[in-house]
Amino acid sequence: MHTVESGGRFVVARGEGARIWDTEGREYLDGTAGLWFTNVGHGRTEIADAVARQLSTLAHYSTFGDVVPDVTLELADRLAAIAPVAGSKIFFTSGGSDSIDTAAKLARRYWHQVGKPGKTIVVGRQKAYHGMHVAGTALSGLPLNRENYGELMSDARTVAWDEGKALLELIEKEGADTIAAFFAEPIIGAGGVYLPPEGYLHEVRQICRDHDILFVADEVVTGFGRIGGAWFASSKFDLEPDMMCTAKGLTSGYVPMGAVFVSPRVAAPFYEGGAWWRHGYTYGGHAGAAAAAMANLDIIEDEDLLTHASRLEASLHQHLSPLADHDLISEVRSGMGVVAAVQFADPTYAMPFVKTLRREGVSARAAGNGAIQFSPAFVMTDDEVEQMAASMSRALDATAS
Repeated sequence: MHTVESGGRFVVARGEGARIWDTEGREYLDGTAGLWFTNVGHGRTEIADAVARQLSTLAHYSTFGDVVPDVTLELADRLAAIAPVAGSKIFFTSGGSDSIDTAAKLARRYWHQVGKPGKTIVVGRQKAYHGMHVAGTALSGLPLNRENYGELMSDARTVAWDEGKALLELIEKEGADTIAAFFAEPIIGAGGVYLPPEGYLHEVRQICRDHDILFVADEVVTGFGRIGGAWFASSKFDLEPDMMCTAKGLTSGYVPMGAVFVSPRVAAPFYEGGAWWRHGYTYGGHAGAAAAAMANLDIIEDEDLLTHASRLEASLHQHLSPLADHDLISEVRSGMGVVAAVQFADPTYAMPFVKTLRREGVSARAAGNGAIQFSPAFVMTDDEVEQMAASMSRALDATAS
């Protein structure tokens, strides 16, 4: 807060496609699609018009109990049709942090309902980010995110992000009969863009099956096409999650919305056993947001943006990878999904570098421990990626000198 007060604000006024403009009229390539979310690009009047029509008809109504706006029901059916696990139920939230807390609560409630109330521990990974609500903060593998809040959840644990044996060791230590769920981002996002080691996702998924632990895929970042070539990483890697948390790309950020995909296994005790689950949000399944999501999904399908995401995945890797040869850079992490990170050898360079990069006409963000994050809209062209990489190179040279 004090650095913003002393250094000024970057005030964004408008956007179009993969570009934004500040209030002074300066133009920038949007290297992060807002915050991983503007998958279809800025300025899509189709979404704005769909929301306006919905708001003028019915802005929203409660989705508690048996009540639901018609557009929300239509969206739920549409999402269920593309779910990684057939027959999944859809629980709407207001965003990614809501989705994570929802999954953490439902995991515990599920085990209580099936007669195993001792299974309460939730497990996350080092470097992982799972939002900023209580459960997500407790699950975070970023120590600074948990610092100075006290113990938010006594039964949250963290294991190494890159090896299945760490999860096995925790299971042996705590006992499988105490662990409710394992949360995993297919690609670690805000923690610095870390790609899963070869075979890791399948390994931890099987460990969860073998020890009767729910597997929760955090696809707030990777969902709705950012993995490249598929709606979800869980589909691409055949993970069959027990629950999947989503948000961001569901509406491309035009209106806040999230959704938890709940597999038939987890949903069954509540549909078949008559059990209550007392949980929900005032704006969960918001009708205006549902209209935005429907229009957003139409654009992704009509413009074949899942295929464009695969193109962009390759383009980011091609143009950003050479930056690893720069003296200030230790590595570039890219090649899976429409995400990349350019890692500074000295992490303290990252935050001030963001402003240097803006002077070169690119808006990006520091993430993890000293990396510059890229996650552009799927409509960004290969020429724009090349331009973005060239700007990054000039900014690095300016910093070095």
